Amino acid sequence: MVEALFQGLSWNPIRDVHALFPFPFMVNALAAGTIVAVMAGVAGWFMVLRRQTFAGHTLAVIAFPGAAAASLAGLPLALGYFGFCGAGALVLAAIAGSRRSLGAESAAIGSLQALALALGFLFVSLYHGVLSGLDSLLFGTFLGITAGQVVVLLLVASAAVVFIVAAARPLFFASVDADVARAAGVPVGVAETSQITGALLVFALLVTPAATAQQLTSRPALGIALSVAIALGVTWLGLALAYFSVYPVGFFVTSLAFALYVLVRLGRAAARRLPAPAAA
Repeated sequence: MVEALFQGLSWNPIRDVHALFPFPFMVNALAAGTIVAVMAGVAGWFMVLRRQTFAGHTLAVIAFPGAAAASLAGLPLALGYFGFCGAGALVLAAIAGSRRSLGAESAAIGSLQALALALGFLFVSLYHGVLSGLDSLLFGTFLGITAGQVVVLLLVASAAVVFIVAAARPLFFASVDADVARAAGVPVGVAETSQITGALLVFALLVTPAATAQQLTSRPALGIALSVAIALGVTWLGLALAYFSVYPVGFFVTSLAFALYVLVRLGRAAARRLPAPAAA
C-alpha cells in the first residue's frame, strides 16, 4: 500500500534526493519552500510569543481577496496580494495598539477576517474565471512556481527578516512585557508592524514550528534557530513526499509539523512524570 501511495520512491535516500532536482519546477519549489520556511521560523517565533496567531491567520485570509481583486482588475496578482496584506497589517497594528481587552481585540480581528472572506467570495464571483498564480506559491501546489516568483519572494522575505532582526531586541521586550517596555520608552508599535510577514506564509507553517520550538527551549536565540530548523525540515520533507505521491504538499507539511509538535508535547509530559534524580 505504501508503494502505491508513493510512486517512484526507491527508499534509497541518495537516489531519491537526486530525483528531485532534474525538473526546474521542483528546484523552484524547493527554493521557495526554503525562503518561506526561514521567514516563517523567524516571524512565527515572535508571533507565537505575542499570542497573535489569530492575527497571523487573518492576514493569510486577507491575501485571498487581494489576489482575487487583482485578477478582476487585470493587475498582477502580487500587487493585490501584497497591497491588501499591507493594508490589513496596518489595520491589525491599529487594533493591537488601541489597548483593548483581549476579547475586544479578538472580536475586532475576527470581524476583519469575516470582511476579507466576504470580499474574496464577491471578487471570485465577479471574476468568472479560475484564479491561480501567487497563491500557489504558498504550498497549494508546487507545479506552477516560476523563477520570477522565487525572486520576488526572496526580496520580500529578505526585507522582512532584516526588519525583524533589526527590531529583535525591542520586539522581544515588547512581546514579554509591553507595559514595562512602554514605560521604558521602547517603541512598542514596532512589534505590531512585524505582522505583515505573516502575509506570505502557510498558517500552520508559521505557527507550528515556532510553537514546537518554544516547547523545547525558552532561550530566544536557540528558540528561533530551532523554529527555523523545524520549518525547513518539514518543508523539505513535505515537498519530497508530495513529489512522489498524488497528495498535495500542504497536507504533508502541515501533518509533519503537527506530528512533531504532538511528539514534543508527549515527550515533555512523559519527562515530567519521571522521578526527580536523588540528591548526591
